[in-house]
Amino acid sequence: MKTVVASVAALFIAATAFGQMKSKDIEKLSEAATVLGELRGAAEGGIPESILNKAYCVVVIPDLKKAGFIVAGEHGSGVMSCRHGNTWSAPVFMDMTKGSAGFQIGVQSIDLVLVVMNKSGAEKLLSNKVTLGADASIAAGPVGRAASAGTDAQLSAEILSYSRTKGLFAGVDLSGGSLNPDHSKNERAYGANVSARDIALGTAKVKMAPEAQAFINALG
Repeated sequence: MKTVVASVAALFIAATAFGQMKSKDIEKLSEAATVLGELRGAAEGGIPESILNKAYCVVVIPDLKKAGFIVAGEHGSGVMSCRHGNTWSAPVFMDMTKGSAGFQIGVQSIDLVLVVMNKSGAEKLLSNKVTLGADASIAAGPVGRAASAGTDAQLSAEILSYSRTKGLFAGVDLSGGSLNPDHSKNERAYGANVSARDIALGTAKVKMAPEAQAFINALG
């Protein structure tokens, strides 16, 4: 009887730990896993394995929305995980926003993957707020054979970006966009006493939600 009670208590504690995550948080983890798997598996225009093998961290923002008339705005959320030897950290939730001006009209949905190439880039993304292209250097990632012969901008960039786009706008320019940890979502997932930086960089040990495993598997 005591064993049964202890088992039930353990399950209750585990459920409580992740019970604060909303359904949309869990859905975002699933979407990120799907996007990453499809972009790294694409025969043409996908993320080369040679780039992912060098990645320090990976950020996936599924369904980044861009819409506007004259003044456009972009907003999206996703998850980020960093490599520690042969393993990856529990994913932390990230938030991205960007505004732009000029004559433009349309609606666009973008699946975005940012490959962070070094610790410096990771530290910047995990600060309170970073402006892409200003605080952290970013370049479009090489694809296919170009991965082994990237341009100077690609070879020196802290972050390489990959995207697939559907809609009326053409291309994606991330310069000037802000990317930072989503504190409310991370608090729901891991509690209030641990920072996104400590989770991603491995200085804090947390229990990862089972729903995050598919994303970790997609990272390989």
